[in-house]
Amino acid sequence: MKIIASGGGTGGHIYPALTILRTIAAKRPSAQFLYVGTTRGLEADIVPKEGIPFATIDLQGFERHLTLKNFARAGKALSGVGKAFSILRDFRPDVVIGTGGYVCGPILLAASLMGIPTLVQEQNVFPGITNKILSRFVTEIAVGTEEAKRYFPAKKTFFTGNPIRFEVMTAEREAAAKDFGLDPKKRTVLVSGGSRGARTINRAMVGVLARAAEYSDVQYIHVTGKAEYDDTMARLENTGADLLHARHILVKPYLYNMPAAMALADLAVFRAGATGLAELTARGIPSILIPYPYAAENHQEYNARALEKAGAARVILNKDLTTECLISNLAELLSEPHKLEDMARASRSLGRPQAASDIADRILSMAERKR
Repeated sequence: MKIIASGGGTGGHIYPALTILRTIAAKRPSAQFLYVGTTRGLEADIVPKEGIPFATIDLQGFERHLTLKNFARAGKALSGVGKAFSILRDFRPDVVIGTGGYVCGPILLAASLMGIPTLVQEQNVFPGITNKILSRFVTEIAVGTEEAKRYFPAKKTFFTGNPIRFEVMTAEREAAAKDFGLDPKKRTVLVSGGSRGARTINRAMVGVLARAAEYSDVQYIHVTGKAEYDDTMARLENTGADLLHARHILVKPYLYNMPAAMALADLAVFRAGATGLAELTARGIPSILIPYPYAAENHQEYNARALEKAGAARVILNKDLTTECLISNLAELLSEPHKLEDMARASRSLGRPQAASDIADRILSMAERKR
C-alpha cells in the first residue's frame, strides 16, 4: 500500500500529516509513504528528519490582491500541476491526503483527475481557500470541528477531530514535574504564543510574571519563541523581578517537550491554532485564548470562539490584551477552582484523542476499496 501526504507552510499543516502517517504505519507496517511539499516551507526541514521520502513542487502562495507577482505565481501553479502528475505516475499511490497549505492544491487536484482516492483534513472551524476549492474534487473530507462541516459537501464530509501526537496523551504529570523541576501538586499555567512566539502575549506576560515572582503558590511555564526571548528577559529584568530565585517560574525560548508541559498544565494561555487547541482539549486543559489577528480568513478567532461557546475557554482579542486584563482573568480562574473545573470538563468534552486513528482507518478503507 502506498500513501502520499501533502501539507506545508506551517507546523499546523505538517504535524497533523505526520501524525496520520505514523498512525497508518502502526496499523499497516508494510505501507510506503511519500511526502510532497515545497522547498521553501518548514516541511523541507521537518519531514526528511522523520525519515519519510520527500518530493517537492515549486510553488508560492498567491497574494490577497492583484499584483504582477501573482501572474508569475500562476505560471508556477500550472507547472506545479504538471509536476504533480509526474510524481503520481512514478509513485503510483493508493490514496493521496492533504492537510492544508497551497502545496496541497496541485497534488490533490492531479490525483482526483487521475481517479486516485483523495482525502482532505481540515483543522480549522473556518476552512482555508485551498481546501474549499479542493472539496469539489476530493473523495472525502475529514474535519476537525463540527462547525466546519457546513462549509463542505455534506455527503463526503466527516467529523473526526484533529490528529494529535501520541506523546500528548501518554505524558504524565509527576514525570513532567520532575523534568521541569516543578512541584506536581501546585497549579501550573502554561503560556505559549506558538513556535515563533507572540510579542503581544510576551509583553503582557512581563507584568504577570513580575507579580507572580513574589508569590510561589502558582507555577508558570512561559515559552516566548526564540526571536522574542532576549527582549522578554530584558523587560523582566527591568521590572526588578528576581527570577533567579523564583524557582516556580520557567521562561524558555522554545519547548521541545510540549506534551510534558501540557501534562503539568492546569490552565493555558495560548494562541488559537487548530493543532494546539486539539491537544489542549484532548487533555481537557482550560484556556485563555488570544487569537492571532492576521491568520488567513481570521480562522484563529473562529477556532477560539468555538471553545468559548462550549465553555472551555476565555477569549481576549489581540488588540484588547494588556497585563491588567491577563492578571484579572488569571486571578479569577485560579482563585475559583469550580470555574476552572467546569472549563476543564467542557474542554475534555471537545477533545478527540482518537482522531488520528479514525482518519487512518478511513484512509486504509479508501485504499482497500480502490484495490
